[in-house]
Amino acid sequence: MTIEPAALRSHDFGEIAQHYDARDAIIYALGLGLGQDPCDIADLPFMNETALSVLPMFAVTLCSPGMWIRQQKFGVDFNKLVHSEQMAWFPQSLPSTANVVGDAKVISLTDRGEGKGAELVLERNIRDADNGDHYCRLHQTLLLRGDGGFGGTRAERSPSIIPDSAPDIHADYEISQRAALIYRLSGDWNPLHLDPVFAKSAGFEKPILQGLASYGTAGTVVSRAFNHNPVNITRLGCRFSGVVMPGDKLDFRIWRLADDEAVFQAFVGDRKVLDQGQILWGEKI
Repeated sequence: MTIEPAALRSHDFGEIAQHYDARDAIIYALGLGLGQDPCDIADLPFMNETALSVLPMFAVTLCSPGMWIRQQKFGVDFNKLVHSEQMAWFPQSLPSTANVVGDAKVISLTDRGEGKGAELVLERNIRDADNGDHYCRLHQTLLLRGDGGFGGTRAERSPSIIPDSAPDIHADYEISQRAALIYRLSGDWNPLHLDPVFAKSAGFEKPILQGLASYGTAGTVVSRAFNHNPVNITRLGCRFSGVVMPGDKLDFRIWRLADDEAVFQAFVGDRKVLDQGQILWGEKI
């Protein structure tokens, strides 16, 4: 198959509607590891359906277009596709229950060259279906490793946002052995995160953690390292640089840029797994 850039750029995703309730938001928080200590009072607001705080990162799981890029008309080598980066903005707080709608469009498709792949950025917006509140705008970057050299605009690498200095804070966090199994209940049904046989066929020793689980975990860990409530995250982004396994211990290295802003990386031992992390906290509409 040959990649079809015009079909990708013009694809009509339509509008995707979804209802969620407190149970869904709690399951998402459990998938990020909150509640491992049931007596941790910092976690209880995300577990208590009668007075629930909803993590803003939950919005990135809503109204997903699913495996849309697997359609044959796009000519993408799906087996070589990697979710490489995630960025999201959260202008308004999520309620404990809502009817939401999402839209999506391809906003960028660039060429890294023959044998180097292509890079696609999908933008999605999540809004309240009843009152129009805007809960999330996100950019999902996909690396199409088998589809470079189609003659498109060349991809440009952005300079690193990570300082050369030593980090201001280290924060350790151990991923639960059950994390991938719980996180998949928020809508990621890829067998790579469940089936040991499938994982081995893909080259992994065992099922791996979802990238968006690492992303959401970063939001909570980095927020708490600066004594911020993760509910107040207004921007969160990172690059997925390596595989995280359930049971891994993450070492977050964090640099303070201001009282309300930081950048970060995460390592498992000496292996970098998250890079170009950025986070901002603030008041919401």
